[in-house]
Amino acid sequence: MSAVGGVIRSEIAALAAYHVQDAAGYIKLDAMENPFPLPDGLCEGLATHLSKAAVNRYPDPAAGALTKALRNAMGIPKELDILLGNGSDEIIQMLTMACAKPGAKLLSVEPAFVMFKMIATFCGVTYIGVPLRAADLRLDVDAMLAAIAEHHPALTFLAYPNNPTGNLFDREDIRKIIRASPGLVVIDEAYFAFSAQSFLDEISQFPNVVLMRTVSKLGLAGLRLGLLIGRRGWLAEVDKVRLPYNINCLTQAAAAFLLENIAEFTVQTKVLIAERATMIANLGRLFTRFPGTMCFPSEANFVLIRVPNATAVFAALKARKILVKNTSQSHTLMRDTLRITIGSPAENAAFLTALTSILETQYA
Repeated sequence: MSAVGGVIRSEIAALAAYHVQDAAGYIKLDAMENPFPLPDGLCEGLATHLSKAAVNRYPDPAAGALTKALRNAMGIPKELDILLGNGSDEIIQMLTMACAKPGAKLLSVEPAFVMFKMIATFCGVTYIGVPLRAADLRLDVDAMLAAIAEHHPALTFLAYPNNPTGNLFDREDIRKIIRASPGLVVIDEAYFAFSAQSFLDEISQFPNVVLMRTVSKLGLAGLRLGLLIGRRGWLAEVDKVRLPYNINCLTQAAAAFLLENIAEFTVQTKVLIAERATMIANLGRLFTRFPGTMCFPSEANFVLIRVPNATAVFAALKARKILVKNTSQSHTLMRDTLRITIGSPAENAAFLTALTSILETQYA
């Protein structure tokens, strides 16, 4: 046995590291990013603002100015507290660490955001995945309630909308899960800006619910900033496992300044929502020509499609310098699927042209 093999936990050694594809030179439609650069009108102001950051000092541990900017930009009620993380990933990790008693279990649906399962493994918590309904990838509420009754999870994660499927689960089904859960229920609203629905106005009604968001999909992915919203009692406990100064001073300064100009990003979001509708309509027309293809409904900034030989289609798109996410191997329910981030109008048009050509060749 090697020295490494003798020290590293077996469940960690069995994992593959989270892989990020090199996207240089590609039309990048694989990571649910906002495709638009920072508006020109904000660049100079941001540069001036950042030049005043005290990089010689540790950052504000409470991130006061940034927290205020987030509260104003997202309309977060005063009775709810905010806890910040280095992206949503760190928040998931803090939540899991705080609840990682011996024998603790973390419950979610499958397929879901891969980091729910990975971070459970990191923290030594048993992960329980409940498959979505095979026919339409909707929430199987009866199976979820049965899993809660059997496993008594300390944590339950539900993404709203879900990633990688893009759909919104039924609100009443989520309420049933909340009421049945003995532990904490975390509603992940990473794609809140692209959805007409949110649980922000409901979480104060439940004693065991917190809500997670990020600014990444708004166009600030490079800042790595996530937030947890909920009752003070829950957040105060989770805060105990937060590493000191986890939000650096440049992220704090940049995010606070940019969120004061949230209207600029709202304009971009509206463009992407319109582009999503156009993409879904165009895919719907295209797929009438090719049996076995379909596009799933989406309330996020991406769409999930099913095409025969998805891995071959993925490779053909990549050969045309278009990078999407090949989700076909991620779960049995995701067979022959690709996840397409909504890009700029030109990027979306290039993708549709390439996909049309690929399918015409495949079906010839």
